[in-house]
Amino acid sequence: MRQVSGTSAHAVADQPAVRRRPAWLLSPYALPLHALRIAGACALPLIIWFSLGRVIRWGLLLLAATISHGEWYQARLVVVMFLFTLVVMASLVTTIGMLYILRGALMETQARRAAGEAHESLLNALNRTALVFCGIYLTWGFLAEDARDFMNIDLLRQPDRIFIDAFAGEESTVMRGLIGLDLIVSAVTMAVAWVVKTLFARRHEAGRGRFSGVIATCGELAFVLYGLNAVTTVLGARSDWVGSRVVIVAWQEWMEKARESIPGWKSVTDFIGEVWPYVVDALVLPLTWLTVGILVYGAYAEDTRTTIRGTPLERAAAPLERRTHALTRRALDRLTEGWTSRWIPLLHSLRLTMRGGAPLFGMFALCYVGLHIGGIYLERAGRYLLDTGEPYFWIFTSVPIEFVSELIVTTLSMCLIAATFDLAATRDRLARAQVSAGSAARDRSSPETSPLPS
Repeated sequence: MRQVSGTSAHAVADQPAVRRRPAWLLSPYALPLHALRIAGACALPLIIWFSLGRVIRWGLLLLAATISHGEWYQARLVVVMFLFTLVVMASLVTTIGMLYILRGALMETQARRAAGEAHESLLNALNRTALVFCGIYLTWGFLAEDARDFMNIDLLRQPDRIFIDAFAGEESTVMRGLIGLDLIVSAVTMAVAWVVKTLFARRHEAGRGRFSGVIATCGELAFVLYGLNAVTTVLGARSDWVGSRVVIVAWQEWMEKARESIPGWKSVTDFIGEVWPYVVDALVLPLTWLTVGILVYGAYAEDTRTTIRGTPLERAAAPLERRTHALTRRALDRLTEGWTSRWIPLLHSLRLTMRGGAPLFGMFALCYVGLHIGGIYLERAGRYLLDTGEPYFWIFTSVPIEFVSELIVTTLSMCLIAATFDLAATRDRLARAQVSAGSAARDRSSPETSPLPS
């Protein structure tokens, strides 16, 4: 399978087929305008992708909530958990698809195609990005939002069911479809999911199978979800036992004494606890989503040599590589194949982002945060304008308001990610082209040396 080359591979002179852009368009401060230009060029396909993704997501959640009640309860919950895994996969495909359709509007894509790079399919981009997206989705709390939506749908399907079960003296299953799985059933399904994710992850790392990355991601999600059920069941049964252990109690007492006795300790910990969520929302999450965008557009290293190019590590690695036996190098490549396949693309993507410059990333983070804050106020304005004062009328208006708000914020966020990558990659490509042109000019102007006559 032909891999998409990284941006660093395009350090060539200006291609005549690529239309020249004004210099101010490459400024980091032109990022909002560049993002709006991309949004205007791709508005219709963005809306279609987002709408289809939301319809599929809500359909899967409704189906899971419907199945989660009735006979053969444990078997139903296994299916519910699988459908919930498909909900996350639907979010994955929607996000990657929205980023993918923006490729044609990017200056970097036009330069690559003018240089002769082949067109990449959506499946290749999806296969490459799936595992990284899965890690982001599970790490930064997006799964909790899906769980809340599932419980809300389950409750609104039969709003009085939970009270009917309570008055009848029965244990209600409302909103328990994601936490009611038995420990043994959770452990068995978790083991099956682990086998699936391990097998297909190795196939993906070896470059075999068109759908190996997607199936490995699905197995990873299933393993985590079924595992969470098992862990929650165990911790729920033993929380009192764990909380009463001597080590736990001693650690809690030590922390309290440190807060009271060490000067400034309480102020520092309180300050970090207050500031850290804002740091995550303003810096970590934008950079993480930008890395996903970079991976979708294929600007990643195929090997470690590309990642360390231009750094002191390259000079240090050159003599070591010359002294290393070829058989040893091949053995090390096989041993580190899984690590490099997973992490080298991510490292190179982060490095490319940093090469765009601090002003570009700062502008991206500022626009990202401002866009999401604006989305909150937009949703509030919609609720205020559609408020008629009728009881429970918000049930009918909340879904359209949230849909429109999320549509605007999500589509503009995808355009912002694409624009940031475009500016970073284009600036890097042009800088490398200037360096190459300068080196070629110096080589041509240097006098040729000839051997001294004997």
